[in-house]
Amino acid sequence: MSENLYDLLASRFPADRSRPCFLLSDGSAISYGALEAGAGRVAARLMAEGVRPGDRVGLQVEKSPEAVMVYLGALKAGAVFLPLNAAYTAAEVDYFRRDAEPRVFVDDAEAFLAGAPAEPLGAAVPRSAADLAAIIYTSGTTGRSKGAMLSHGALAANALALHAAWGFGPDDVLLHALPIFHVHGLFVALHCAFLSGAPMVWLPKFTDAEVLAGLARSTVMMGVPTFYTRLLANPDFTRECSAHVRLFISGSAPLLESTFAEFEARTGQRILERYGMSEAVIITSNPLHGERIAGSVGYPLPGVELRVGGDEATGVIQIRGPSVFSGYWRMPGKTAEEFTADGFFITGDVGHQDPDGRVCISGRAKDLIISGGYNVYPKEVELVLDELPGVAESAVVGVPHPDFGEGVVAVVIGEGEEAALIAQARERLAAYKAPKRVVFVAELPRNAMGKVQKNLLRDRYARLFAD
Repeated sequence: MSENLYDLLASRFPADRSRPCFLLSDGSAISYGALEAGAGRVAARLMAEGVRPGDRVGLQVEKSPEAVMVYLGALKAGAVFLPLNAAYTAAEVDYFRRDAEPRVFVDDAEAFLAGAPAEPLGAAVPRSAADLAAIIYTSGTTGRSKGAMLSHGALAANALALHAAWGFGPDDVLLHALPIFHVHGLFVALHCAFLSGAPMVWLPKFTDAEVLAGLARSTVMMGVPTFYTRLLANPDFTRECSAHVRLFISGSAPLLESTFAEFEARTGQRILERYGMSEAVIITSNPLHGERIAGSVGYPLPGVELRVGGDEATGVIQIRGPSVFSGYWRMPGKTAEEFTADGFFITGDVGHQDPDGRVCISGRAKDLIISGGYNVYPKEVELVLDELPGVAESAVVGVPHPDFGEGVVAVVIGEGEEAALIAQARERLAAYKAPKRVVFVAELPRNAMGKVQKNLLRDRYARLFAD
């Protein structure tokens, strides 16, 4: 029996294939039948062009229904899907193409589909659960980008777990404003909709007007924290606007506790925050039914084993389970470094787990600041700063310091006086944790998923204590 992920997803498409899959902003719709036919035609073309099971198929295009057809068509043909950010430069794409060696590279999904055979491929190419389905390149903020290899079985296990955990059903309508080169929009969002046979309000990107209009006909919204802060900044986003939505989900970057609280005050609903990464898709989630706590990413999904490494309560999170990736593409040495002897993946995220299993993330291990021999977790400092008057958001980094090794620097969106802010922080933090400098900025550098790029901040302020 084939364990091709495509077969699982297609088996859950609605029996009536005329049911809409993509609800477009111009009022038109694309049915599940059209999606299925398009994927079949893509698969037929890929096989005609010599793609064989295990070959890579690259895709670098803007978000569109046709791009989703290329994704599903690659799965159906037994290929390994390689999605790339449309914003990547030619030099960046050249690296990925040399590293992954795709048999076919698609840079125009509509044209590729237009040139496909009229007759779609029938049955999907058989694949086993261990066979690769996709390679997702990590952001590469430090050193060479790594290709996380995700199998058919890993993606299927995660999709089924999320579908159950978040209570998806055929009556749901998903608001999809995320990019689809990333696991959040590609795997998390699409798979939950497909497994429900549910339609999606399909937006090329987040805009206030289109999201506000889409909420009126959606039951679930998935977003990054920036989506929610932008909605809250818009006076047109009211309790009435959100009344039709049963679930708001946030991920890909930390959700500020102030955003969590303000959203609940505005809408009466608590955002469901979850935790994931390219190497395991989704790892933990706050409960659908039960307490959702600001600052917590909830509990491990069924099947996920999670532990905190080290002798202290806070340490690097390690995970093991069916949705964890197979390793890094063509990097066996790096793969071996990232797994423990008993098979746990070392995530690089620092956090702690409460006695009842609830998980809180403190930050990335590489972001840990060692100042005067003491460990400083940036998240702890940011939580204090973000509560101070005049601070909209903060990002804390360590930069070289002649006396302490590293000095704690807070980069802040907001207004105020540096000395006053430092003094207020020292009232709530041990002296070694409090910022030694505060820099005010209009915005923080972020990647495409809204994560603050602290590596850029460290580079930008590397000489702050030297000048």
